[in-house]
Amino acid sequence: MNQKSASSYKLALPEEILLQVEKPERYLGNELNVVRKDKSTIDIRFCMAFPDVYEIGMSHLGIQILYSMFNRRTDTWCERVYSPWADLDHIMRRKKIPLFALESQDPVKVFDFLGITLQYELCYTNVLQLLDLAGIPLHAKERLDAPLGSMPIVIGGGPCAYNPEPIADFFDLFYIGEGETVYDELLDLYKACRKAGTSRREFLYRAGQIEGIYAPAFYTPVYHDDGTLASFSPDPAYPGLPRRIRKQAVANLDEAPYIDKPIVPYMRVTQDRVVLEVMRGCIRGCRFCQAGMIYRPNRHKSAEVLKKQANQLLRESGQDEISLSSLSTSDYPCLPELVNYLIGQYGQRQVNISLPSLRIDAFSLDVMSKVQDVSKSSLTFAPEAGSQRLRNVINKGLTEEDILHGAGEAFKGGWNKVKLYFMLGQPTETEEDRKDIAHLAEKIAEEYYEIPKEERNGKCSISISTSFFVPKPFTPFQWAVMYDPGDYLGFASTVNHEVKDMKNHKSIRYNWHEAYVTVLEGLLARGDRRVGAAIEEAYRQGALFDAWSEYWDWDRWVSAMEKTGVDLAFYTRRQRTEDELLPWDFIDCGVTKKFLLDEWHRALDGIVTPNCRENCNACGAMKYKCGICYDEVDGKKVLRI
Repeated sequence: MNQKSASSYKLALPEEILLQVEKPERYLGNELNVVRKDKSTIDIRFCMAFPDVYEIGMSHLGIQILYSMFNRRTDTWCERVYSPWADLDHIMRRKKIPLFALESQDPVKVFDFLGITLQYELCYTNVLQLLDLAGIPLHAKERLDAPLGSMPIVIGGGPCAYNPEPIADFFDLFYIGEGETVYDELLDLYKACRKAGTSRREFLYRAGQIEGIYAPAFYTPVYHDDGTLASFSPDPAYPGLPRRIRKQAVANLDEAPYIDKPIVPYMRVTQDRVVLEVMRGCIRGCRFCQAGMIYRPNRHKSAEVLKKQANQLLRESGQDEISLSSLSTSDYPCLPELVNYLIGQYGQRQVNISLPSLRIDAFSLDVMSKVQDVSKSSLTFAPEAGSQRLRNVINKGLTEEDILHGAGEAFKGGWNKVKLYFMLGQPTETEEDRKDIAHLAEKIAEEYYEIPKEERNGKCSISISTSFFVPKPFTPFQWAVMYDPGDYLGFASTVNHEVKDMKNHKSIRYNWHEAYVTVLEGLLARGDRRVGAAIEEAYRQGALFDAWSEYWDWDRWVSAMEKTGVDLAFYTRRQRTEDELLPWDFIDCGVTKKFLLDEWHRALDGIVTPNCRENCNACGAMKYKCGICYDEVDGKKVLRI
């Protein structure tokens, strides 16, 4: 790998501008372990983008993995860019400074690829910001006949790419699934097409024939008179394009590329630690959770590989904290062995071990007690619903007895702070279900005050947070209706009043999410291609950093929807019929629509589905022939069903 020093690169921003903006470190590209290459020795320049501020984007594991993977190729140089914060955005527009990549400080427009990670729907106006500041035409159709190499191929990936239609007009390609699988094939194709003088249109057409790659320019949606989707198919003039795009999944995580030298910023970021991914997918099957469905099948790394990766990450980063990452870390089968190893290796070196996504059970509490200072830490639990009835509907797999017993054991172990996360507005939810959130918090407080006073660790603090439920594609709740913002605020008011009536209300604090943001997220999550016009109009009216309260402006979005004819209620308040063609149905995420529909029916009947470890429920993910779907018997993979 040919590296060059930072001093050989001229900064894109002069000193007088850097002195005018908040946190100029965001734009310098001088972090520890950044990769710099000699441009004369490479064939492909790939700019990896995160459409949010630097501190958020630097905490994203996927970009770090792909950054390392791409830069291992001798013919490719991968760099990074993040959304300029509002202060620099204004300056760049006024002074006509083009968006630039951090490592080389070169304009993004000279790159071969601009890969945009789509982690959450509220970043969509920031996607347009990146294109606009880079000088790249917003609409993919305006780029379709440009010479290949004259401007970047704009490709999107991440969880929001599982319904790419609301932003399809702005992207040349989407990568559906895990990036370690076919990106090399795509880059090799691009390199060959550039060498052969192939047109951009032809390259995109050929790229769309790679499994997992979606080229939206060649697919056409047709609508019924009532606005629902009538058909969605590839252009017959381009034979060979698949009718369904199959998600890509890594079969063996032990052999998958991972980070060798993590980029370490010189400023504080959201996740200021190294991340060790222990597992992908989840066995639990919560019916509201998109990640739990689209990342199936559940696969884990071996303890031996994780030990080596942990040593590498800590050695190359100098960080003093390591986080074990997964959707449900408690379910990682080698967790005790791994935690004990990390404590033995790094406990004396004051390296902290962070364990997010733990369940409230004796095993998890035992693990946490080994790695946390109980006098300073708080425990975080996510019951998601206050009543057992509603927890059965959402298939949470957590009983009130589990919650109270776990909280009681935690209090006896020295904890006195508990954070509880719930959702409001879930299917079949009643007023009693909402009040039960306060009742459950009260019961947890009672568990604390049952401990003799002399054995308590100070005052008890219980923090309740409620978000509002958003139906997501590829979940059993994708057919569910949403509510108006006023309804959501009414739900929160019910909880708030009930909390104040509790005996131990002084020990309980309650806060709730922004209702209007929830409704917008619902529109963008389940929208079709027509919604893109409202996104663009909102951006034209100044919408940016919509996930940030200081820049959030609902009136802009209302105006944009009115101007473009986008009917909010059609996308949020309408009950989908079970036979409706959904905008994302052309994607095969591994989980079948039949399974999701069966789970929707079971939810409405309040029937719990066992987790994947207890019983295979034939969700469809077994087609990947890996992970928990298969057992090893005499050296052969055997389907568990």
